[in-house]
Amino acid sequence: MPCNTKGRIHSIETFGTVDGPGIRFVVFTQGCPMRCLYCHNPDTWDKNAGTEMMPDEILSLYLKNKAFYRNGGLTVSGGEPLLQKDFLEDLFFLAKQHGIHTALDTSGILFQKDNKHVYDTLLNRTDLILLDIKHINDMAHQKLCGFSNESVLAFAKYLSDIKKDVWIRHVVVPGLTDNPSDLFALGQFVGTLKNVCALDVLPYHTMGAEKYKKIGICYPLEGIPALTADACQQAKKEIIRGIHAAHNSNSK
Repeated sequence: MPCNTKGRIHSIETFGTVDGPGIRFVVFTQGCPMRCLYCHNPDTWDKNAGTEMMPDEILSLYLKNKAFYRNGGLTVSGGEPLLQKDFLEDLFFLAKQHGIHTALDTSGILFQKDNKHVYDTLLNRTDLILLDIKHINDMAHQKLCGFSNESVLAFAKYLSDIKKDVWIRHVVVPGLTDNPSDLFALGQFVGTLKNVCALDVLPYHTMGAEKYKKIGICYPLEGIPALTADACQQAKKEIIRGIHAAHNSNSK
């Protein structure tokens, strides 16, 4: 199978420890349709920026240190990697030829429930989805990201239907995504899914503020403090409480 689709790549991390199981080779793609208020990588937004690379170029970089990733694998993140679906299909095809564990870090925002099979080839070559659910409340999601969460939740349900392993991720931002009732509702939704392997509750940090200054745009969350570790743990407990509530309801 020819794998000639070029991808636009923002950067590559050769020692990723938070983007899937084990030590990962992480490829960050260029381009994202969303403008999340807490985004710390605004330099990934432009889909025409970055460096063009071929799938075999990336794979060769991975294979130079393959033994290093024997308990991990290859993760593609972004930006929003699903903007480059054809490139991902080719890259993951090559990866699976070498027995490499593949993970895809996505918001799911591009999923279309009326055309849900368009990603099946890619999903068949993907071992794990890292799905970022930014807000369970649709109105709040629109204010936070500029888009409805309808596609995100539909994608989550589809992944559950096809039994594709998923890690759910949620960033907790003071005053934006930390409302206990919303966290509980998020847990209730997650509790309806049959494919969740892990829950990552991530604390908001302010490390992206400097990037905004460098590229000359205003940082939208100026003055909002980083979330404390204790507050992050409390948020996770609230989500888990919602998950348990869903499981208990389903068992009746």
